Amino acid sequence: MSPLKKKKLSKIRIQLDKLDNSLIRLIKKRTNLVKKVLALKDKKSQIVDQKRIRIILKNIKKKSISNKIDPMITQKIWKNMISAYI
Repeated sequence: MSPLKKKKLSKIRIQLDKLDNSLIRLIKKRTNLVKKVLALKDKKSQIVDQKRIRIILKNIKKKSISNKIDPMITQKIWKNMISAYI
């Protein structure tokens, strides 16, 4: 790899690291909200709400398409995130 490409790669990686830090803060906020939702549910059977999950995934797909992001990528991310919280 040429020195110029190495320099460009380094700059991009710095941007990715900053973005990762922002994502971590957002995930923390989402985690806190999920905990609040769980606190309101009386029974374990209420924790997994398939209807809500379908709505979330449908909305993510629409938003992905409108933002020109491959919906397969965002669907995988959200499915994994939802699964991790469950």
